[in-house]
Amino acid sequence: MKKKWTMFITLIFVVAVMVTALTGCGEGNGNVNGDNNDTGDASPSFISIASGSPGGAYFPLGAGMAKVITDNVEGVFAQSESTGASVENARLVGSGASEMGMAMANVAYDAYAGQGDFDGDQQDVVALFSMYPAAQHLIVGADSDIYSIEDLVGKTVSVDAAGSGAEVTSYIILEAAGIRDEVNTRNFSQPEAADALKDGQVDAVFYNFAHPGAVVEEIMTTKDIRFIPIEDELLDAIIDDYPYFTKGVIPAGVYGLDEDVSALTVGNLMLVHSDMDEDFAYALVEAMFKEASLDELVGIHQVAALMNLQDSAVSPIPLHPGAERFFQEQ
Repeated sequence: MKKKWTMFITLIFVVAVMVTALTGCGEGNGNVNGDNNDTGDASPSFISIASGSPGGAYFPLGAGMAKVITDNVEGVFAQSESTGASVENARLVGSGASEMGMAMANVAYDAYAGQGDFDGDQQDVVALFSMYPAAQHLIVGADSDIYSIEDLVGKTVSVDAAGSGAEVTSYIILEAAGIRDEVNTRNFSQPEAADALKDGQVDAVFYNFAHPGAVVEEIMTTKDIRFIPIEDELLDAIIDDYPYFTKGVIPAGVYGLDEDVSALTVGNLMLVHSDMDEDFAYALVEAMFKEASLDELVGIHQVAALMNLQDSAVSPIPLHPGAERFFQEQ
């Protein structure tokens, strides 16, 4: 009887030790803002990066950035998630569903200010860093009778996925040209739009990404296309109303172009929640801007070559204090 009682006490002790160990292991898994984290350690063990759909720069770049963070920020595993891009990403970050999210500067500005698609739904987001500028592409089949924005009247046009920054920018262009209500718009993802253009389901496609876009190059393997320029007068009108846009070009040589194509250009930001721990935000930016990290990202997508300490510190919305401290120290 005494032996059985001793074994029972020993079993209770072992169970207690195991419970204590498991509880201790779970204490370090707080979220990015330090909520539900009794240890006071605001660094999460897992972060999600909301990127975009396959075909543009966001998707591969997000995967590359996730690897950089996992490899360089101790105790953190990062994973890139395919999304509908800018508008959705701003909401994911604002709600805390994702710790980081990529967004075009115009969408980020609207989310921060609570206007446009975010009217009455202001998002608590700030910039971690600027990534790169991107041009709004407008492409048609080479045999199309579309040669200008005005020629889109009565045509069927993909304005990109619903909730994407490209969709927002497409509508801004159509509105500024005074033809938004005269164009039949469709919300196709980047790969869907490519198929729709090749199959004749749409007459034109808007894309927004840094050149060259993989999805455009894919279209060109089976279909001849033309790029539609945006006239200076229309660009000036848009920039007067939306100062985060700039005049840009899709340069000669890219996509085999013989000459520059004038385009509306907008920056792209990495967003985080304003409550992200300052030291953790600093660590994320520090990891991203190591020379080896940037070299690795350029190997994934050449647009990363545009990321540098000077330009990446410029944003139309406030930088996170941790990011601001990092850039000031460089």
